[in-house]
Amino acid sequence: MKYIKLISALCISVFILTGCKEQIQPSKEELAKLQAKKEVLGKVLYFDKNLSKNRTQSCATCHNPEVGFVDNRDNTVNSMASLGDDGKSLGDRQAPTASYAKFSPKFHYDKNKKKYIGGQFWDGREATLAGQAGGPPLNPLEMGMPNKKAVVERLKENEFYKEQFKEIFGLEIFNSNDEAYSAMTQAIEAFEMTKEFAPFDSKYDRYLKGEYDLTPLEDLGKSIFFSNNNNSCANCHVLKGEDKEGETFTNYEYHNIGTPINHQLRAKNGVTAIDNGLLNNPAVKDESHKGKYKVPTLRNVAITAPYMHNGVFKDLKTVVEFYDKYNNKNRNINPETNKAWDKAEVEETISLEELKAKKLSDRKVEALVAFMKLLTDKRYEHLLEENK
Repeated sequence: MKYIKLISALCISVFILTGCKEQIQPSKEELAKLQAKKEVLGKVLYFDKNLSKNRTQSCATCHNPEVGFVDNRDNTVNSMASLGDDGKSLGDRQAPTASYAKFSPKFHYDKNKKKYIGGQFWDGREATLAGQAGGPPLNPLEMGMPNKKAVVERLKENEFYKEQFKEIFGLEIFNSNDEAYSAMTQAIEAFEMTKEFAPFDSKYDRYLKGEYDLTPLEDLGKSIFFSNNNNSCANCHVLKGEDKEGETFTNYEYHNIGTPINHQLRAKNGVTAIDNGLLNNPAVKDESHKGKYKVPTLRNVAITAPYMHNGVFKDLKTVVEFYDKYNNKNRNINPETNKAWDKAEVEETISLEELKAKKLSDRKVEALVAFMKLLTDKRYEHLLEENK
């Protein structure tokens, strides 16, 4: 089904070139060429600031390929949630990494697990990458365009876009603003599905191939991470299993881990309402899912701070200590504030059973951090040194 529009557009191209009245089914090679063009178009769109109201913001602004596909415009309050195209709007959640996002399944309810799984955004409200790509341009707190028509008009300002859209999606693609807008999101999705977003070339991947030897600390961290003796990190952050190639380090489920309010961010954005998490997804009505968020991938986690859906923690070590506080009575101080941990924004649905685990020594905390650093794509390994 995903190639129907490509086939239709290619058949139209063949008709124009040959004058043939019969549709000629394209070959696999022709389809591959058209798909490649779609990916190139998506890449150009991904970096195009003209698709925002004030022509200042693109997809890459909040998902920068140079820093793990997150927003790195500064390391203060704005990086906890992305600043909008108007230079003042500030949301209440941080932009998650777009790396490895293509592996998230469509949002659905698993009847066997009795859990929601997959989707895009922290609350899974979009089923696919294309759906996610269509959100920010029309969000008044983000790219700020008033409607799809306005976005399509910006597309039509660009001769390259007009030519490529017609070649890839058909000559009549601009006859409908809805279809043209959808085509734009499909092209961005095609780019986000490329290997650039998911190279699987970290030290961990090289270790699996016998090309990297773990240090003693990294080996200890790996053992703790995948431990089967208690509720380990692997309960939520492993899909395929220990030492499996192509592991994305998330099971795409939703949990409330008791993340506190980010008071620094809310002092800036003025938000006072409780963030209901998964319950904000229009497909979810059950109050028991209030305050739950999608388990994020740990790929590139060491270079994509800040952490949690609201960017409340600055350091990866803090995150590990936050988890340990549920099981270690001595872990009662937030090292970033030197005060007791703030209470959870939503307390009634915390996944207490899943959070039960053996307490961690300081060395084991360091070991887990060392292991997670191994999940950094090769192109970003220099950032590990810069972020020390």
